[in-house]
Amino acid sequence: MEENATSITFAVLTASDSCSSGNAVDTSGDAIVSHLKSNSWFQASVAVRKCVPDDENLIKTTLIEFCDTLGVNCVLTTGGTGFSPRDVTPEATKAVVSKEAPGLVVAMLQGSLKITSMAMLSRPVCGIRAKTLIINLPGSKKGALECLEIVSPAIWHAVDLLRGSDQRIKEIHSKVQSQHGCSGHHLEHSVISHSSGDVNKMAHRHRVSPFPAISMDKALEIILQQSVLKEAETVSYSDCIGHILAEDVFASDPLPPFPAAIKDGYAVIAADGTGRKRVIGDATAGSEPGKALIGPGVCVRINTGAPVPLNCNAVVQVEDTKLLLADETGQNELEIEINVAAHPGKDIRPIGSDIAKGQKVLSRGMKLGYSEMGILATVGATTVSVYGLPKVGILSTGNELVQPGSALEPGKIRDSNKTVLMALFKEHGFPVIDLGIARDNVDALVAKLKYGLEMVDVLVSSGGVSMGEKDLLKPVLKEHFSAELHYGRVFMKPGLPNTFATVTNERNKRLVFGLPGSRE
Repeated sequence: MEENATSITFAVLTASDSCSSGNAVDTSGDAIVSHLKSNSWFQASVAVRKCVPDDENLIKTTLIEFCDTLGVNCVLTTGGTGFSPRDVTPEATKAVVSKEAPGLVVAMLQGSLKITSMAMLSRPVCGIRAKTLIINLPGSKKGALECLEIVSPAIWHAVDLLRGSDQRIKEIHSKVQSQHGCSGHHLEHSVISHSSGDVNKMAHRHRVSPFPAISMDKALEIILQQSVLKEAETVSYSDCIGHILAEDVFASDPLPPFPAAIKDGYAVIAADGTGRKRVIGDATAGSEPGKALIGPGVCVRINTGAPVPLNCNAVVQVEDTKLLLADETGQNELEIEINVAAHPGKDIRPIGSDIAKGQKVLSRGMKLGYSEMGILATVGATTVSVYGLPKVGILSTGNELVQPGSALEPGKIRDSNKTVLMALFKEHGFPVIDLGIARDNVDALVAKLKYGLEMVDVLVSSGGVSMGEKDLLKPVLKEHFSAELHYGRVFMKPGLPNTFATVTNERNKRLVFGLPGSRE
């Protein structure tokens, strides 16, 4: 925040039948107040906050009170901007403003449409009443914060214009005209300048972030768009855990490869029915399927998983039988009685009933875990084509850091982030390289990044991405490696200054993730 940053008084108005009646919690209003207190654009104080039903007259009355009686600089409303018959906040706002501010509306809609197509259903109104700026925000917590983040860079200048802060207005206009040769209120990056990465020009570092905060979903979408597949390689099925399949896997044999008993009991001919049966042999799991034909009045003792004899078409579970005769040793059954008749196919798994021959069992793009490894073993796929795992490099930055085994000196702390990050990637099976600690100067950071980008596919750093004078990662990536910075802030806590960039040359593309140094 600038040293002489604009101090703005706000009023927050929630329009919601459910919240005003106590049937729901006003999470959007809470989030707006919290955001105002922590924003980096201006000093904010919330003079008043109210929650009213979706009633046009009541909303108008409250807006007039905030503007004319309390005289706040800016009113932020949340809720009532949709298509429901009770959504009347825009109508109430239009009725009280003397001038509309369509530029703010366009900015919010354009920014929101980049996040979700449903933003086209929002009907916000922004405008001016006397010296108060009124802005309609969506009713959802997520939408309200996203839109507030979009318009925040302009709120302080709008308030200065309404208050007639001539000196500050002249300073802004002078900067715009001298750097762009034109007039108007286009607050470009040149006005809020990005740090050059020169630590000797600390006084000229940026005071507000030039990077808009984006949602987690949007950040993940950008990362996936920029990610590239490694070349396929063939590995043993026993070493493939954590890899991504590069091709479909098909079964070379059916499972089971023979009719198999589902229960322990007796293999019979179903048409033979109940009654006394002679036991002429046994079939156990792993035995070769019997080829001898059996006839009426006989059966074969069978175990779960064993192949069913050639012309048997049912299995009677042992619980549905009675022993009639055994040999003198008691080891062999000679005659049994079947008490329950079986139908054809009873308790038999047909050939290929689990997996048919030639069936696709795993698809390209699947991540291989222990279950998938079991399937590979089942179908005999002892080698498999997978995409190579990206090699990850972990870099810590900061003059204050020392290795975990070092004694602490004044002003120093042990580097724990690298230990956590390396363990995290190893847990998920990625090859990891320790890139050490980069000190907070351009030359040291460039050297570490250059080495790391030659060694790894993905570089993850911690520290150096926020607003401090030693936070050099973004400008160094841009100026020394021609990196493309895809985002510099994400709506998450902790981790707002989360950064993602790509460094591309004629041979490959490297992904760079810049994480905040603090885990709080």
